Amino acid sequence: MWRAFTRLIAITVESSSSAQGATPHRLLTQQFQAHSHQQINYLSLLNNRKMSSEKPKVVFVLGGPGAGKGTQCSKIVQRFQFTHLSAGDLLREERAREGSQFGQLIEDYIRNGQIVPVEVTCSLLENAMKNSGKTRFLIDGFPRNQDNLDGWNRQMDGKADMQFVLFFDCAEDVCVERCLGRGQSGSGRSDDNMESLKKRIQTYNNDSLPIIKFFEQAGQVKTIDASPDAEKVFEEVERVFLANGFQ
Repeated sequence: MWRAFTRLIAITVESSSSAQGATPHRLLTQQFQAHSHQQINYLSLLNNRKMSSEKPKVVFVLGGPGAGKGTQCSKIVQRFQFTHLSAGDLLREERAREGSQFGQLIEDYIRNGQIVPVEVTCSLLENAMKNSGKTRFLIDGFPRNQDNLDGWNRQMDGKADMQFVLFFDCAEDVCVERCLGRGQSGSGRSDDNMESLKKRIQTYNNDSLPIIKFFEQAGQVKTIDASPDAEKVFEEVERVFLANGFQ
């Protein structure tokens, strides 16, 4: 690099006598700046290529309340080394975080069985992905409606590769029984009660099912019967991940 810099000085000094109103120092500065700018652009290109080759792989995990998404995600984490990101858990953590400007807003939406604005959820998901340092992610309970999907596409376009949607299909009565049992055993969730469940199920039927249908039409949904016990359900889940190249 020093030899290249010396040659640059020599070229500049030789050309300075023919440059009107320009000093050798000024020409040297201009040429060195141009050379540095080219190096910076080249390094930026290499960094961009490196980032694109290491884009995280994302599996969306969807299903009604009580379908067993969290239980199955924990098994997938152990078997296939994914990082589990629950949109609901991230929202609840942010709601409980002291000084959060979104805490009360999140509480109001969750308690009423409504979907939190996508800007909040996407920002929490993106930050969690960056902070983890990992490349395989299960995103549980997202996207839950068209606004969620549009927001994800806006914010995460080019930043992650969605692999498929893992859909846990479970009868409504089974889901309700599981959620109420979870609440009675002390889950600590403010929405594990019949009043909130009715609203959550209505929101799921109205907003989330159409998104699952959308992905289904695109051939991106892997449907799992979530009614049996957790071990039997995971046998099907494992087959799906193995068939999609995960070891």
